[in-house]
Amino acid sequence: MNRVLHARAAHLLLGPLLALAMIGALPELAAATTPLAPGNEAATPSDLSLARAIGFEFAPGGNPSGFDISYPQCGGPFPSQPAFAIVGVSHGLVFSANPCLGAGDGPSELSWAGMNAQFYANTGNPGPDLSSHWPDGQISPRECNTAGSPGRDTADCAYDYGWNAAADAYASALRAYVSLGWADPGAERTPVANQWWLDVETGNSWRSDHALNVASLQGSVDYLEYVGVVGVGFYSTGLQWGQVTGDSLAFSKYRSWVAGARSIKGAKSRCAGPGFTGGGVTISQYLAQGFDADYLCS
Repeated sequence: MNRVLHARAAHLLLGPLLALAMIGALPELAAATTPLAPGNEAATPSDLSLARAIGFEFAPGGNPSGFDISYPQCGGPFPSQPAFAIVGVSHGLVFSANPCLGAGDGPSELSWAGMNAQFYANTGNPGPDLSSHWPDGQISPRECNTAGSPGRDTADCAYDYGWNAAADAYASALRAYVSLGWADPGAERTPVANQWWLDVETGNSWRSDHALNVASLQGSVDYLEYVGVVGVGFYSTGLQWGQVTGDSLAFSKYRSWVAGARSIKGAKSRCAGPGFTGGGVTISQYLAQGFDADYLCS
């Protein structure tokens, strides 16, 4: 989920947007890493208090800034010793997998982030005419274009689409854990109840009907909560959130991961206010050394 402003292929501050990442001990480092620049601020007591309240844990003297990476960073190098790490499970689109998430030909991004990684996943709602994954005939969790509930272009169909998209993203994360030997091959849940972020960008396919887009996002949220993740939030910018959802407050109890800053100073300034969801800002993303860095708001 790198960024909202650059095309997902390049990621937000590096390309487009957005899926939070790892908490716990410092992330494991991939073979190729790039050192962090000096001058980053040490975590203050207030930073740590907020972090722990939402599930973050820092190593002693930890930096309040983390990093997020995804498929554009395949092959490395990766940032070294971030305070927390966020990994994208998608390949820029809904129903696509980041090929570098688990074990493979190159370094694993999940291995870099560590067991307690947080994840972000792309979202969308292309509608029945454009999607090859449209849930025609699906009866659960909602009925889509069935005898009892006819119609393909409905809120229930959009909800099922979002539910299925989140299920596919979660399955990608689970496969990555299995490939690294961190979960049994027959596991149905990831070994950690990770934090998840839903990447809402205009670069993905959306309907002009905001209500249908909100229904799709609700389906994704509900699936992730159904499988017991520790939390769900949204990654976007205010502009893109407005274009996709019509500035909906349907997710006002969920936190925002705000994209768009180009320096840590700019990132800090975006921590204030309710965020685009209305539920407050947890993370503010900015550029640092060619990577997407993430400042933990205090």
